[in-house]
Amino acid sequence: MNIIKRELRANMKSLIIWSSIIVVFVVMMMYEFSAYYNNPEMSAVLDSMPKALLDAFSMGSANLTTVSGYLSIAAVYFSLMLGIFAVLLGSSIISKEERDKTVEFFLALPISRQRILVSKLIAAIINCIIINIVTVLAILITTIRYEKIANFNKFFALLMLGIFIIQMIFLSIGMFLAAIMKRYKKSGTYSISILLALYFFSIFVSLSEKMEFFKYITPFKFFEAQNILNQGKLDGTYLLISLGIIVFAMIGTFVFYPKRDLHI
Repeated sequence: MNIIKRELRANMKSLIIWSSIIVVFVVMMMYEFSAYYNNPEMSAVLDSMPKALLDAFSMGSANLTTVSGYLSIAAVYFSLMLGIFAVLLGSSIISKEERDKTVEFFLALPISRQRILVSKLIAAIINCIIINIVTVLAILITTIRYEKIANFNKFFALLMLGIFIIQMIFLSIGMFLAAIMKRYKKSGTYSISILLALYFFSIFVSLSEKMEFFKYITPFKFFEAQNILNQGKLDGTYLLISLGIIVFAMIGTFVFYPKRDLHI
């Protein structure tokens, strides 16, 4: 419990900064939405745009004049931002002891590295939950004055659940890379590089139906908001793939980190 509290305090500044960025982003997005809301002229503008461009940014069948339709487009940006937060958190929460020269403190504790990892993982998940709650509250508050579709609450709950699962994927990837890499300084760089590569790959996949199979590779295609809005559920196949990635990465973290030489 003491380690969890210590990690929460250590990451509080980063959490506040990221939460503030998310709130500002949501306010800006909803300010822009005010020009789209119940405005058929905006739909006409979208209809005139190339289909390939709309599909690349998951705008092919979205109705920007409704709250749900607009959120279905904005969701990919929330996934990207919260994913970046999670992957950097996962990487830093493992490697920061070497970065901050506090390795000796942990090595002197009468507890195993596995227990330390569990405490760090719990603290990281708590941070992800908090920033998700901030995102949810920011969206609900800024959209309260707009009329919503009947199943909005279900759609929004599933959407945020999907984003949280994506966060857990990148959190586990960040922790795994930090656990296996000898040079801790590079774990964050590689983690963010993998996330951005997967994001741009998701755009590439959207450009051609022939690339449809590769959607199973990038988490940004797992829980697309348009599919959630149309189907009213999360795809079971992607849930299993997500669980597999998370379990594999976490097992790897708990296997390799205890064996890794820490730089004092």
